[in-house]
Amino acid sequence: MFPLPLPMVAALEAAQQAALDGEVPVGAAITLDGQIIATAANAPRRLHDPTAHAEMRVIRAAASELARDRLEDCDLWVTLEPCAMCAGAIAHARVRRVYYGASDPKGGAVEHGPRFFSQPTCHHRPELYGGIGAGEAGALLRSFFAARR
Repeated sequence: MFPLPLPMVAALEAAQQAALDGEVPVGAAITLDGQIIATAANAPRRLHDPTAHAEMRVIRAAASELARDRLEDCDLWVTLEPCAMCAGAIAHARVRRVYYGASDPKGGAVEHGPRFFSQPTCHHRPELYGGIGAGEAGALLRSFFAARR
């Protein structure tokens, strides 16, 4: 078994922090030239903001760090398949590649649901790589929800 790429490790650490904060454990990182420039965790409850998904927060942080709205040379690493809202933000930011961990048959919009990037109306399609760290991300999610049932 190969070790996880460092950006996915950082995303998993952010997801663990989200769980500690009582948030659904999803974390994300953005890299530029292989270097992590931003990380973020889910925080909709803590911030009272339904758009505060890890992907949205990390895109905002990276855009701010780089002082630009287009992230065409950046890669997004996230522990869970992005939802439709986040997929839209990924397309608008022109993220180059998306690496995600666990699939989300209920709320995902990349390989499930609307398959956002496959739609003819989608103006930007990043390269997609799923299943990276899926075991670790899935275990975090299962543990989080098991504790609440």
